[in-house]
Amino acid sequence: MFVELLIICPLVFLAGYVDAIAGGGGLISLPAYMIAGFQVHAAIATNKVSSSMGTTMSTYRYWHKGFVSFRKVLPIVVFSFCGSAIGAQLALLISDLWFKILMLIVLPPLAYYVTKEKDFDKLRMPYKKSKTFVLTALIAFVMGIYDGLYGPGTGTFLLLLLTGVAHLDLEHANGTSKAINLSTNYAAALVFIYNGRADITVGLIAGAFSIFGNFLGARRFERHGGRSVRLPMILVLAVLFIKIIWELCV
Repeated sequence: MFVELLIICPLVFLAGYVDAIAGGGGLISLPAYMIAGFQVHAAIATNKVSSSMGTTMSTYRYWHKGFVSFRKVLPIVVFSFCGSAIGAQLALLISDLWFKILMLIVLPPLAYYVTKEKDFDKLRMPYKKSKTFVLTALIAFVMGIYDGLYGPGTGTFLLLLLTGVAHLDLEHANGTSKAINLSTNYAAALVFIYNGRADITVGLIAGAFSIFGNFLGARRFERHGGRSVRLPMILVLAVLFIKIIWELCV
């Protein structure tokens, strides 16, 4: 276990730092478990345990700074929690091959959007509260399914969709995405733990590093706001695209 932790913990710390800023930390933490010798389902399950702890920290930081209104997001996280539980059950039953193929179709337009949107953090005309709720709930449910099924890039996708589709400002989109991601992590972790797929000991130890990484990443976002988001998001999308192609080819 010691050698496994030497591989996993530093990468989980880095994943937490990136995830707190722009999401997508799973692109670093999930491969870390696989490099350490975990089978796919065990890697996904144990990663959910550690990432849940880190996301708890970053969500608290965003709430403390006023970026998260639990009165507003609590109804939303019900949708994300249910979606993630469904996705985790599917992950135990089916191959992710077809989902990876779908991602190869979806990722290029997303990368193009991030690259060409010169004022990514600009204020968009907000919708009516009812429309905002419906759009945010739909995004939360769909991304919940994805996060429970596979996961990497969830935070980044949430930021793109909450700002571009639901027209939330960047700060509140980031806070809302953390609350949604927190619920999806816990839902998936509970399903995997119940089915005996997670290494809880390793997950808890790595989770301490995830907490520290998320703490530092959240502080960076508080100080630099949208200026710290664009480049990590583009890198996350590029890495995810290359990673999926590699997995399909080998």
